[in-house]
Amino acid sequence: MINVALVGTWHVHAGEYAGRINNNSESRIVAVWDNDRERGEKAAKSLGVPFVENYADILSDSVVDAVVITSSTDMHRELIVKAAEAKKHIYTEKVLALYDDDAEAIAEAVKKNNVHFTISFPHERERGFLFAKSLVEAGKLGRVSYAKFRKAHTGSVDNWLPPHFYSKKECGGGAMVDLGAHPMYMLMWILGKPVKVSSCFTEMTGRGVEDNAVSVIEFEGGAIGVSETGFMTWGDPLTLEVSGTDGYLIVQDSSVKYRTRESGGWIIPDLPRDLPHPVDYFVSSIVNNTENTMFSIDEAVMLTKLMSAAYRSYESGRKETLRY
Repeated sequence: MINVALVGTWHVHAGEYAGRINNNSESRIVAVWDNDRERGEKAAKSLGVPFVENYADILSDSVVDAVVITSSTDMHRELIVKAAEAKKHIYTEKVLALYDDDAEAIAEAVKKNNVHFTISFPHERERGFLFAKSLVEAGKLGRVSYAKFRKAHTGSVDNWLPPHFYSKKECGGGAMVDLGAHPMYMLMWILGKPVKVSSCFTEMTGRGVEDNAVSVIEFEGGAIGVSETGFMTWGDPLTLEVSGTDGYLIVQDSSVKYRTRESGGWIIPDLPRDLPHPVDYFVSSIVNNTENTMFSIDEAVMLTKLMSAAYRSYESGRKETLRY
């Protein structure tokens, strides 16, 4: 049995990940820590486990095998590095960190201490997107020149996001660093290594951070990716479009279709099965001591580099180059 501590209950997905840990027959939540005692105690009570006031006590507890990091993002470097140094396996919400040097320090600690690491990139295991990636890798669309991923919701316009999600200090920004992380990691997954980015962000509800955002990304080899997100739209389907010299594919929610020079008309493909959720992948990697080939620390670092460059572009008004 893998004993897991929930570290921070700041994030809206903390309860979901705790539930997935407890629903997995090979893992369980055994403790909760939070820098906000009231919030942490409430979560611990709901999970039926102790609230631990001092993070150091979590890390020194030999019963605890792993941690789920769902604190505010500005705390990630300190919490994750300390967990790695204490030989605790790590599952974390995206993004990995706010700044490039923080992400690099985390990666160094994870690799040096040889702990299992998984970041929450859930769309990489979903059947429609798995098919899209396989089609691209098989060359069915020819040389891919363009991809767009859009994920948006009504969090600001309907006022259901928690107020701390608008804290620039805690989050690093607004819609792009939160929801827009999904389009960014998916575009990297499809198109490869990003090299430059240009951003246009707007603030429509007066909360001090962007709630409507687009970043245009240049990738090695010349492909262009567009990351679209926002907290201001209702009814948008989760959408991936991929265009190449020989074909086009679109994924909208659970609907997938594509066409190529060869086919002419639209093809509705048979889809693969979903892969395990990243939480279950994480637990399995620990139980079976398997190498992490998905949701990896290197991919997590690259997302931070892309995201930080996107915010530099927004602030400078210029195209920014990623720092490798």
